[in-house]
Amino acid sequence: MSHEIENVRPTPDRLLSEIADYVCAGPELSALAFETARYCLLDTLGCGILALNFPACARLLGPIAPGTVVPHGARVPGTNYELDPVTAAFNIGCAIRWLDFNDAWLAAEWGHPSDNLGAILAVGDYLGRTRPEMGLTMRDLLTAMIQAHEIQGVLALGNSFNRAGLDHVLLVRVASTAVATQLMGGTRAEVINAVSNAWVDGGALRVYRHAPNTGPRKSWAAGDATARAVWHALLALKGEMGYLSALSVEGWGFCDALFRSRPIELARPFGCYVMENILFKIRFPAEFHAQTAVEAAIQLHPHVADRLAEIERVELKTHESAIRIIDKRGPLHNPADRDHCLQYMTAVGLIFGALKAEDYEDKTAADPRIDALREKMRVTEEPRYSYEYLEPDKRAIANAVQVFFKDGSSTAKVEVEYPIGHRRRRAEGLPLLLRKARENLSTRFPPSQVERIVQLCHDAGRLEAMRVCEFMECFLPAGAF
Repeated sequence: MSHEIENVRPTPDRLLSEIADYVCAGPELSALAFETARYCLLDTLGCGILALNFPACARLLGPIAPGTVVPHGARVPGTNYELDPVTAAFNIGCAIRWLDFNDAWLAAEWGHPSDNLGAILAVGDYLGRTRPEMGLTMRDLLTAMIQAHEIQGVLALGNSFNRAGLDHVLLVRVASTAVATQLMGGTRAEVINAVSNAWVDGGALRVYRHAPNTGPRKSWAAGDATARAVWHALLALKGEMGYLSALSVEGWGFCDALFRSRPIELARPFGCYVMENILFKIRFPAEFHAQTAVEAAIQLHPHVADRLAEIERVELKTHESAIRIIDKRGPLHNPADRDHCLQYMTAVGLIFGALKAEDYEDKTAADPRIDALREKMRVTEEPRYSYEYLEPDKRAIANAVQVFFKDGSSTAKVEVEYPIGHRRRRAEGLPLLLRKARENLSTRFPPSQVERIVQLCHDAGRLEAMRVCEFMECFLPAGAF
């Protein structure tokens, strides 16, 4: 029996229209959102600058074809590269994400909304240098940041793509496509066309984030997503068609083909909720579910550092998501493996009283005390932590650590419910966030340049009026002014 399909072009899926309406003529954004975006911009760029010091990251940067020169191309902060905006987005996004040190959003689907800056900065700088008549300012860029955070974060609230085996960078591609198309002057219809193609791409598999395959692709996956987003935006502006029922069409659409026939729904209307409540990684370059465990371990460091050989076991109480993502036993094969291992991060905190990006490299990992302590760890779920992780009024990311010794004694149980980058600890965290930014920027720039950048991000009026390409000049290598 034949099954005839009426070949009539559909109206856009509702979600495509809602995303386009939001970026083209969305609601007024709050002063708090813009203030937080300025901190986020500074922090995210600092993370990218720090990553340039790691050879595994630096080797991936530059033009995809060696020796390629793009006059008036988009610049990559901290380097002399001038690239086409697609390649620049990959470069910037790769550096931002490399050390797992930029902001985070934990929901049904977790992710790192500042990953979208790979696309936003590349497009902003490229337009500023090639189409100055557009007058693109940092106010425009901050608006795009808030919108990208919101699209990615609100989609994550009620839709768990990782449980379908798809990586969360899918949402980076969707959000970056929307704001990049709008920044380049795209119409509502062109935003819909571009975003529909972002969904048609499907999703990368999460295989590179989980044992036994954890590897460095998890550190450049977001850069890849932002590059693809800029590509879709450029194609839409050339008139490339969209696929208006890309999500909902029976059988072939995203929901049926890749999302177990579940509809994709918005948990709340688009506004600026996500930027206002973003989670900063302030003290540790660590997967966010482990942040409070490392903080607890460092508190215990003075009580265990001289008694490591006497430890019988270490008990870690955590939440379900941490167990599912970063509870890992057995050998760890590379830095990407280690920064997604709850036991490794906790062990480093207990032994050294600190956790730095360098601690994931082979030199530190060769210390036999780390694996010996990992073997003594017992990770169990605390149901209250799992509940409060998902509770909208709490959004806790709790962990507790307690050390037991062979003589029967033990340390206190140290419980940390909210990491220092949580909105509930924002007043405590912001001074440390600024210190983190200064330290990260100082790995590449002289003190005067660092202070110029920090003070600029403090001055809302001056920053927002500045052209994007002028802002990017602040991140040229020392002596390039």
